[in-house]
Amino acid sequence: MKKRGLIMEKDMTNGRPLPVILKFVLPLIIGNIFQQLYNMADTIIVGRFVGSDALAAVGSTGTIMFLIGGFSQGITAGFSVLTAQRFGARDEDGVKISVANGILLSLIFTAVISTFSILGMHSLLKLMNTPENIFQDAYTYIMIISAGIIATIFYNLFSSYLRAVGNSKIPLIFLVFSAVLNVILDLVFIINFKMGVAGAACATILSQGVSAVLCLVYIYTKMPTLAPARQHWRLHGKESRHQLSMGIPMALQFAITASGTMIMQSAINLFGSTAVASFTAASKVQNLVTQGMMAMGQTMAAYSGQNFGKGDIGRIRQGVKAALSSCVVYSIGAAVLVCVLLKPALGLFFTGDVDMNTVLPWAKTYIYLSVIFYIPLSTIFVFRNTMQGCGYGFLPMMGGVAELIARMVVALISMALTSYPLACFCDPAAWVAAAVFTGVSYIFVMKDIRKKYETA
Repeated sequence: MKKRGLIMEKDMTNGRPLPVILKFVLPLIIGNIFQQLYNMADTIIVGRFVGSDALAAVGSTGTIMFLIGGFSQGITAGFSVLTAQRFGARDEDGVKISVANGILLSLIFTAVISTFSILGMHSLLKLMNTPENIFQDAYTYIMIISAGIIATIFYNLFSSYLRAVGNSKIPLIFLVFSAVLNVILDLVFIINFKMGVAGAACATILSQGVSAVLCLVYIYTKMPTLAPARQHWRLHGKESRHQLSMGIPMALQFAITASGTMIMQSAINLFGSTAVASFTAASKVQNLVTQGMMAMGQTMAAYSGQNFGKGDIGRIRQGVKAALSSCVVYSIGAAVLVCVLLKPALGLFFTGDVDMNTVLPWAKTYIYLSVIFYIPLSTIFVFRNTMQGCGYGFLPMMGGVAELIARMVVALISMALTSYPLACFCDPAAWVAAAVFTGVSYIFVMKDIRKKYETA
């Protein structure tokens, strides 16, 4: 095994944990915010130039996009865990093998996910109580997204590989460029070509495709550490088993969580297109200000993966404590920010002929119920991604099951009682359930790792 010649793009195994984590997480926060701008650009431009029904149509597919995109993100993030561990262990050849193997596995999963998404979409939208007046636009939008899922999968894969070796800046640069491109294409397709929701979907897929290509070109021209050679291009049994053992549980965890949000969306859909449009706009604003939590999770996956590969378990614990303290501060700031931004931000999504007094109460109900629970939400990302970075995939997946059960129970009760506030409470209930489960699971995992190292 070759263990020399590795150029550390960002060594997260040395230095005080908090500065190392913060330096890594800041570009990720910016990148995640720009990624949210993909969908926000779609919804804002669609809402203002096509209409509130079109906005509701795009919004009604949001949970399905989370299911497809989340599954893609989970499977590719799982594939990159092995890359981070081998990078931390200074195994250069092992890094290249893991990259090539992950690309080949991703091609297989692209074909599978695209096929199932396209074949099952019509029935899924019916199952989710999608209002008839927005059904066709919703179907058109999500079918184009499903057909172009290869762009989403490979952007996530290549950016995950870059983060696995400590590079969080380059994916940010490419993502900013693509976010700007997405807005331009939205305007051209929707305003100039009059393509409606189809134009918004095409703009999203094309922009993500550009991000994927730019990341791949950068890897091969600037990062020889990650670039596989000819001899690496085959499916390796050992690597495939390892990557699938991490990728499938992480993908299922996203899929399970998304299934819960789809049940919640089904409950929201019962209250009509105005409620759906208001909920969509409010959730977009919330997703924007909570991206720091997801970025901290991505950071802890790379951090714990590298330190686990090195065998420094104590440093992982120190990093988790630093991340949790940062998340508490961030959660409080995010809660204040989303409440302040809600009213002016909603105006971006609707044209002047929409009475904001009919929209604001629906949006406020969801936001005000959610912000109280931002701290438990933030801890989920820290605990879950730390466990995944250490190679534990099952317990984080079961955290998704806890979310699903909580959302499903609250959603079913809300539908039975026809209660919109209760439907909005699906998210907070899921966050609390998952936070408790993943927190307890993290304690168990750390004890298990320590026991293994002590007896090794």
